[in-house]
Amino acid sequence: MRIPSDEEIRALHEKHAPTEEAFDLVHTHCRIVCEVAEQLMAARDLGLDAELVRAGALLHDIGVYRLYGPSGEIEHGQYIRHGVLGHDLLREAGLPEGICRFCSHHTGVGVTREDVERQGLPLPPTDYLAETGEEELVMYADKFHSKSRPPTFVSAPTYTANVRRFGDDKAARFTAMIDRFGAPDLGPLMDAYGHALV
Repeated sequence: MRIPSDEEIRALHEKHAPTEEAFDLVHTHCRIVCEVAEQLMAARDLGLDAELVRAGALLHDIGVYRLYGPSGEIEHGQYIRHGVLGHDLLREAGLPEGICRFCSHHTGVGVTREDVERQGLPLPPTDYLAETGEEELVMYADKFHSKSRPPTFVSAPTYTANVRRFGDDKAARFTAMIDRFGAPDLGPLMDAYGHALV
């Protein structure tokens, strides 16, 4: 599988970001998720393809750009669609399916067909679950940073409490990922980016 370089990935962000502010928000978040994932891989021998994880982390949220409306604001009511929008964007850019899946399969701790149907989500009814270790690590690393205003880092206990509102099974899935991948040290990243911890 051809894995795009950091330069290609940045060019895709620059091409699709509707504004400099949007680029800064989304690209910075993707870089942080990449750094979290790389820190976790350095701490444990996870047997994963580090180059694939890096590309997946740097691209996972590129679909957010397609949610910006004419006002320059994100259409939050459609946010759940950012993964499938990103998948389509990367497919249109000619990237392989194994890269595109990082977009559509990173939301929450996985969205099932049952979730889509029960919650009436504006998504094609299918499973959006991480199927490889690389996909799961990017999904997991993504949980430790939020593009909120202002952006924040998210502790494992905070995310666990947040995801529990979607069911105890979701909280248990996140706890299993903590056991597998470990908890990142967010302190150095907080210092580097100046984002607070919630």
